[in-house]
Amino acid sequence: MRPTLDEAGLKLLFLEARTQNGWLPTPVSDDQLRRIYEIAKTGPTSTNSLPARFVFLRTPEAKARLLPALSPGNVDKTRQAPVTVIIGYDTRFFEWLPKKTFTHRPEMADNYAKNPAFAEITAFRNGTLQGAYFMLAARAVGLDVGGMSGFDNAKVDTEFFPNGRVKSNFLCNVGHGDPSKVMQKLPRLDFDEACTLL
Repeated sequence: MRPTLDEAGLKLLFLEARTQNGWLPTPVSDDQLRRIYEIAKTGPTSTNSLPARFVFLRTPEAKARLLPALSPGNVDKTRQAPVTVIIGYDTRFFEWLPKKTFTHRPEMADNYAKNPAFAEITAFRNGTLQGAYFMLAARAVGLDVGGMSGFDNAKVDTEFFPNGRVKSNFLCNVGHGDPSKVMQKLPRLDFDEACTLL
């Protein structure tokens, strides 16, 4: 039998964790960000594709480059957050396969290189998975997260990924959340409403 998370671990990652809308002025260190990545990168992706790319905005100057792309409701909390992460995906992730990430079957890179639509959906799907791993890893090391999709992807890509290789997927604020700014938890679908047993 494999060990399982205890109740405290489940609460930390899922049961009591909340999306944050306000932030305390407690800094997040570069070492913490590195630790989060080291955990998140171990999550599974198809053909060990690892397409996610993370840009950590830690200064007011870096944040100022992002703010014009945000929906109005995301501006203040992004200014306030110690770190905002642009979670993107590398559309040419497959170039790493024969060099490092899938060396036992280097021919797999050609499957992606010859089919851009296949490469794009693989990059987006697995980059999204890695973004979710990142959020759980941040919670696992004692930080809070607030994922955001309210922004103009084209503006973000022009500003941060001008060569077009990497595309933005979603944003995530990271830090220590302000409990007074947490919204009421909304209902979730029950098992029978979302699941089918065949």
